[in-house]
Amino acid sequence: MRYLFITILSLIFVIYSGYFFIYVNGLNCDDWGNGLNETSIINNNSLYGCQIQFPKKCSYKLFYFFQDFTKIMKKNCSRQIKKNQKENLIKNSYSPFITKTTNRFGYPLSNKDPACVNALKHNFLSNLVDMDNKQILDKYFKNKIPEVVVDFAGGTQGKIEINVHYDKNLSKKRKHLEKNSEPLANNVLVIFIDSVSRQNAIREFKKTLEFFKKFMPYKGGKNERYPNENYHSFEFLKYHAFRGYTAINYPLLFYGQNRGIKEKYLINKYFKKNGYITSLVNDICLRDNTYSNHEHILDEIFDHEFVLCDPNKDNININRIRCLYGKLDIEHLLNYSEQFWRKYSENRKFSLIVSNFGHEGTLQAIKYIDNFISSFLWSLYDDNLLRNSIVFLISDHGTGMPSIYYINSFYKIEAELPMLYIFLNDKKNFSYEQQYTYMHENQQNFITAFDFYNTLCNIIFGNKYKYIRNKTSKKDTCKSPYGESLFNKINNIKDRHPKNFNKIAKMSLKVCK
Repeated sequence: MRYLFITILSLIFVIYSGYFFIYVNGLNCDDWGNGLNETSIINNNSLYGCQIQFPKKCSYKLFYFFQDFTKIMKKNCSRQIKKNQKENLIKNSYSPFITKTTNRFGYPLSNKDPACVNALKHNFLSNLVDMDNKQILDKYFKNKIPEVVVDFAGGTQGKIEINVHYDKNLSKKRKHLEKNSEPLANNVLVIFIDSVSRQNAIREFKKTLEFFKKFMPYKGGKNERYPNENYHSFEFLKYHAFRGYTAINYPLLFYGQNRGIKEKYLINKYFKKNGYITSLVNDICLRDNTYSNHEHILDEIFDHEFVLCDPNKDNININRIRCLYGKLDIEHLLNYSEQFWRKYSENRKFSLIVSNFGHEGTLQAIKYIDNFISSFLWSLYDDNLLRNSIVFLISDHGTGMPSIYYINSFYKIEAELPMLYIFLNDKKNFSYEQQYTYMHENQQNFITAFDFYNTLCNIIFGNKYKYIRNKTSKKDTCKSPYGESLFNKINNIKDRHPKNFNKIAKMSLKVCK
């Protein structure tokens, strides 16, 4: 008992001493505004329309080594044993196509299986099918065999098998639509990681950001591997969230409208109409992350979908790595996405990867997926699959989960400043130097989710983008009135100053003044 008392007193002393050190001596934030390749935030609001509030103390420098719960708890997906994996899968599924004796569970494409009505309830486990029941497969799933299978035949932990199907008829159909438009890029890849600030991306996504860093600065020379191709990357230092949680920001990013507007169209609609084959992977049991008004979301189905539901319900807010079927959950998402990218290499593609790995309070779990995202990007690049492509690494908001850091100013400020990085290949479609000048300038400009949405629209419609009418309550179009494409000049747009957003977009901004 005496030793326990001494331990508690010692712990209190250490914590008190740490905070005394922070607030009296200070852990300075001199490097907090730095970006890649020796860039940094320029706080000139007369030039760039926004002055970022800097934190005074950066407490993560003191507690960094004590917050890595994955390391402290010695978590490793290959060694992590979970009980009742199969039982939980069956328990949380209401599918009529499985039984207690099922060993191989298929995830059908949610837009093509006969149980898709259950998908409207956003329980994707309700679409499972017994892959060993030939009678059911022949009767209900002919020509729609599931692309993802969870196999328990070889053990109790389960193993995921992925085989993305190439749809020849779909490929021809979309090829036919390509003639109707001249996009800025034939391929668009969006890697969306929930709850990652730009500053935390720099701290933890070291290998992934090396990929983007390699193609900076703006006036970089020819690519050594492909000397006839030009690649460029951009970092947006003043990309600002509207709130510190996803339900507000996600609809702005991918619908271009506030959550409260009932009839809204996912950007996926416009990609498909202009000849793109589309794919979505997600590691939470929702088709998207808007969390409300699902019955009013129109035309949201992707051509290929894989929603990875965790039957153990322990894949969010756990402050450590998230494992499922022997691997990090994002490994399964990246595997599916890479297969999709390769099998439709001759088609226009829009691929959306949604991961909630950053949705935790320690700020460190994302470093365990850094190597996998980096390897995924380099694999596509090395095989020359990123030609005529644009890649976005983006989040909806920064730090968002309460933690030991919450009382510190840096945490609250970073909650409003998510990451946004863009990689593009410009040999064919980005031939105008002016577009690069604007993109380069916009790295220091006040940027919002509306601008990201309009940038996607600009990519889809190319030069026709400027003629598209803005969205209204009566007519939905691929253009938000509150944003502009990052390929255009935006710092002098009327009413763009952060102070005006509460009035025109019914949103408020906190750290961009």
